[in-house]
Amino acid sequence: MSRAALLLALAGLAVATALVVHAGFGTVLAAFATAGLGVVWASLVHVLPMALNARAWQLLVGRGSPGPRRRRSLPFFFWLVWVREAVNGLLPVARIGGELATARLLVRRGVPGPQAAASLVVDMTASLASQLVFTLGGIAALASRAPGGPVVRTSWIALAAAAPIVVALTLLQRAGAFETTARLARAVAGRRLAALVGSGRRIDRATTAVYRRPGRVARCAAWQLAGWAAGGAEIWAFLAFAGHPLTVPDALAVEAIVQALSSAAFVVPGALGVQEGAFVAVGGAVGLPPDAALALALARRARDLLVFAPVLAIWQWREARVVLGGRHPRAGDALS
Repeated sequence: MSRAALLLALAGLAVATALVVHAGFGTVLAAFATAGLGVVWASLVHVLPMALNARAWQLLVGRGSPGPRRRRSLPFFFWLVWVREAVNGLLPVARIGGELATARLLVRRGVPGPQAAASLVVDMTASLASQLVFTLGGIAALASRAPGGPVVRTSWIALAAAAPIVVALTLLQRAGAFETTARLARAVAGRRLAALVGSGRRIDRATTAVYRRPGRVARCAAWQLAGWAAGGAEIWAFLAFAGHPLTVPDALAVEAIVQALSSAAFVVPGALGVQEGAFVAVGGAVGLPPDAALALALARRARDLLVFAPVLAIWQWREARVVLGGRHPRAGDALS
């Protein structure tokens, strides 16, 4: 892709980011009206699940060979997770643009393309598997309050439908599915994608190498499960500031089921509408009045803007500097 095309793409992303921020400004104000500065403090709690997910991803890549150009620190992976969540959460990229953006950052840090792609794929698969476990716990907690309720029945159906998909995805990766996928990708995206992350065969080998260390993959999934659970702290904190406190099990149940429903709606940018409906339905099941559940949904939207919009701007600015031939971020920088 030419420099002009890259700059146009970055400009388009900048415009999209500005539109998202402008459209969501009212949401932020509404959330502040409900909980005041508690919105900010509850939003900052999201640093904890991002840090846990960063550690999970770091385990799959490792620290590389000695020397500053190969150092892959936890702050660097925190930056990757922050960018990935911001791109996937705010921009209309069907929850895949963040992976492409962070693959570029990983390769720039010195991680071989196939290894970067393999770590992303295994990290995503482990995330889905750990989310299934978290969702199962959330359904169990909710069922203890309202056994047989419509939300519980719907959640069980969704979980039963999702579990075979995760199993099939894992089996496909172990069977070497990327060689076939790479041929399709080259037909759509040309050879640029292969130049970035390598051929499908090399990705297959790198993915197989990751799975040959099941202990590391299991630890990755455990850290991610902790990250899912830490997301419940955001809900607990906001409702405490808003005057509608929930117990910890109820907050975890709300987070588990809302996240599962939002993930199922991955083709909808930011899960618009889906997330709000999920908060109202699940919130009602744990005793939250509709206005408090809607306020919680607004707080989640406000969090996305407060936490993710700044990093989108920083990431786009840094990418523009690279495209324009400015200074590449040093490998020793904490965030690059």
